[in-house]
Amino acid sequence: MRVVTSRWSVVSCCFVLYAMLFALCVPASAQQPAKVPRIGYLAAQSRVVSDPRYEAFRKRLTELGYTEGKNIVIEYRYAEGKLERLPDLAADLVRLKVDVIVASGLPAAHAAKQVTTTIPIVMSGGDPVATGVVASLAHPGGNVTGVSDATIGVSAKRLELLKEAVPKLVRVAMLWNPANPTNPIQLKDTQDAAPSLGITVLGVEVKGSDDLERAFATIKKDGAGGLLQPGDPMFGSHRRRILDFAAKNRLPVMGATPENAKDGGLMAYGTDFVDLYRRVAIYVDKILKGAKPADLPIEQPMKLKLIINLKTAKQIGLIIPQSIIYQADEVIK
Repeated sequence: MRVVTSRWSVVSCCFVLYAMLFALCVPASAQQPAKVPRIGYLAAQSRVVSDPRYEAFRKRLTELGYTEGKNIVIEYRYAEGKLERLPDLAADLVRLKVDVIVASGLPAAHAAKQVTTTIPIVMSGGDPVATGVVASLAHPGGNVTGVSDATIGVSAKRLELLKEAVPKLVRVAMLWNPANPTNPIQLKDTQDAAPSLGITVLGVEVKGSDDLERAFATIKKDGAGGLLQPGDPMFGSHRRRILDFAAKNRLPVMGATPENAKDGGLMAYGTDFVDLYRRVAIYVDKILKGAKPADLPIEQPMKLKLIINLKTAKQIGLIIPQSIIYQADEVIK
């Protein structure tokens, strides 16, 4: 019996054979789409407060070649100033198997470190050594690195600057949140510096937003002539409420972030957070390219900014000495 094989059947078989051989020769990595890195962004603040910082972070990532939604994914988690929410939010990011966690603020860094020892964490803010997040700035070890906003020593400087702006000041109230690991340290730092300036510092504990009215009543009862507001996500989320109280009672406020002065406080002295979060993006880039957090030293701020709001000074009846105005990096008129 004679079998007739068509020319097209032979060609088809050869094509299938060549396709199979080609598939075997192509590396597996070329057959699958490249993995898109996933960043977890964990913030203790509300989204509104965090926006200027996040925008600086995102802009720097773009400059480094990352486009959100294209070659990078960012998962956002905001605690809205409620620090007790941070552990659950951090755990959620771990469940998503993000490649790196950006911890906005020291409370966020603490929460992230509690739920993972393997996912790299890039923190920003606070004193990570004094609060036990890392072993040292030069050799952080573990899975945490990032940038510090130099709270230790700066708190005493804020009091000194406030005294220079208001020479007759003798009693100052300082808000502090016991849930924030940096706040008790800042309070002690400030109270230790107070006697040499002829000032008494009253620590006013605020555990949550419900405590604010009681805190305001305590400040009025104690006759404080000024108010210190340290960096804290809860205070940042309720900044408008605190500044309204201060304005009604003609209290000069010294804050830790530029927003304090720009939103109506008398002064602010602290880290330039726009610069800080641009540097956070650089750490993320290094880690995504293979660097180990343990090998990346934690940086401190290169510059602290003093902002004075002369409009607020006029509203509360203060004349700020020229000697301190000359020291300001920014004057709001």
